[in-house]
Amino acid sequence: MVTDLSQPRTGHQLTETVAAIVAAHRAGTMTPAQTVARSYQRIRDHNDPAVFISLRDEKDALAEAQALSAKDPATLPLLGVPVAVKDNIDALGLPTTAACPAFSYSPTRDSTAVAKLRAAGAIIIGKTNLDQFATGLVGVRSPYGIPVNPVRNDLIPGGSSSGSAVAVSAGLVPLALGTDTAGSGRVPAMLNNIVGLKPSLGLISNAGLVPACRTLDCISVFALTVDDAVAALSAMAGPDDADPFSRDRPLGAVTAFPARLRLGVPRSGQLIFFGDRESEKAYGEALNRWTSLGAALIEFDLEPFYETARLLYEGPWVAERYLVIRDLLASSPDSIHPVTREITMAGARPTAADTFAALYRLQALRRVAERTFGNIDALVLPTAPTAYSTAQVLANPIELNSRLGTYTNFVNLLDLCGLALPAAMRPDGIPFGITLLAPAGHDAQLASIGRAFHADAGLKMGAKGPAQPPLAAPSSQLSGDEIAIAAVGAHLSGMALNRELTDLGGRLLAEASTAPDYTLYALDTTPPKPGMLRVEAGAGSSIKLELWALSAAAFGKFVAAIPPPLSIGTIRLADGRGVKGFLVEPAAVSGARDISAFGGWRAFMAQKAAV
Repeated sequence: MVTDLSQPRTGHQLTETVAAIVAAHRAGTMTPAQTVARSYQRIRDHNDPAVFISLRDEKDALAEAQALSAKDPATLPLLGVPVAVKDNIDALGLPTTAACPAFSYSPTRDSTAVAKLRAAGAIIIGKTNLDQFATGLVGVRSPYGIPVNPVRNDLIPGGSSSGSAVAVSAGLVPLALGTDTAGSGRVPAMLNNIVGLKPSLGLISNAGLVPACRTLDCISVFALTVDDAVAALSAMAGPDDADPFSRDRPLGAVTAFPARLRLGVPRSGQLIFFGDRESEKAYGEALNRWTSLGAALIEFDLEPFYETARLLYEGPWVAERYLVIRDLLASSPDSIHPVTREITMAGARPTAADTFAALYRLQALRRVAERTFGNIDALVLPTAPTAYSTAQVLANPIELNSRLGTYTNFVNLLDLCGLALPAAMRPDGIPFGITLLAPAGHDAQLASIGRAFHADAGLKMGAKGPAQPPLAAPSSQLSGDEIAIAAVGAHLSGMALNRELTDLGGRLLAEASTAPDYTLYALDTTPPKPGMLRVEAGAGSSIKLELWALSAAAFGKFVAAIPPPLSIGTIRLADGRGVKGFLVEPAAVSGARDISAFGGWRAFMAQKAAV
């Protein structure tokens, strides 16, 4: 852990969120060109040549920003937002180096992720530094220098996405792309006091990304707030025929903080902090804040996750790194950073038998992870167990790097999504962060709970920013092709079947009630479900329900899986609106208990549990 304290880099930058920038552009109080010019000036004032490997010509960027005035602002969710891109992701007009000059090439097109950002109105500013070939969690393995951590000068910036994280933390840009194979989108987020969103594998196309481990890589997002990170993710998400590892899965949208949240925490004695008492204390305080927010903490066994983490570098996956640069290793080994070369050369050794043995073990560990999430919504872990100075890492590069991956290395192997959040500023001036983890496809759910925790922390944004602005309420309006559906029973938030909605990207819109035209029955089913039957107008009861939004495709999948005697019909709400929702076939309620007097399924189940 760091023991030699020093003062943070000085500067007078203000740090604006993506949401604030877009709002200013739409209101006309600031133009995209002015915002882009401000970013370039801040880069000059910051005066750290190790943050960016290459910068776009300012005049070209300004011209692109000015051209946005000809477009409809409402169609550009990232209108005029300056973005930095990690230099293993292609951006047309700038070389891709992966922090290795001998590897450098000029791409003929944007990566899919960058193309989607431009289509959303973002302006690419430049390409950021990284641990060479995205191999490392420290940010010191680059011939282009070591970016200075703007929170504390002596602290490593974290890697491999070092330049991207520093650029956001220092207020140079409000948004940056990183990549994440073993933690490169999360560890730098903690060390720079910013948000790091590691999406589900395949959610963002990797077309145009220099691979580290093709089966595990994902493009990640650095931002000042969770909402900003989700805005970028929403712009980039979607299947892509150019990427065979791309997946077609609904992203969903951010919802209100759930009424019943179950967070997994490791069993007593399983966490490792390498003697860092301040990090251990900060993690305990973070758990206390989760409890105060209403979360229930449930212990789980962390050991299978540790075993999975060991597979990443002790198993055959390092061979994927070797495949990327084996020709360069053979022709010009001295052009590769010595630590990167040492790690990558080990990838030539595993045999096919080694690979299959590791795959078999990984599949068994994935089943263990699936069972762990059976009664847990998300895991909450330290993002990293401790922090180190640049001097310490240069003196012991491999061991200390490995320690930083204690809680990150297993995530992509187990096909989880993750959200790294600032949690505290320690008394010694070192940032501490926690990471939420959930099965693939739960990105929006992590954002829904993570944004509330981040706001509750009351920390300043990045190294130079003010405190996080108040949370905006999640939208209760339908967007795009979404369809509203009324849940009245086991699909309510926290109930047994709610995951059938959330797994399809459903988002909670609001609580509501029906018109007094319905009778609610308790059906004899497993799990317990109600049946709501429409009766003569005004002759029934008003039943409480929740309105959820599903995309058109997700709505079709959801309805197709509904078993009889339930069906989807039109339900009349108390305010006169008609929405799709659950109804029951009249014949199925013969002999069933009328529970309308409870006013809703949740009240009935609460009374039943109390008996």
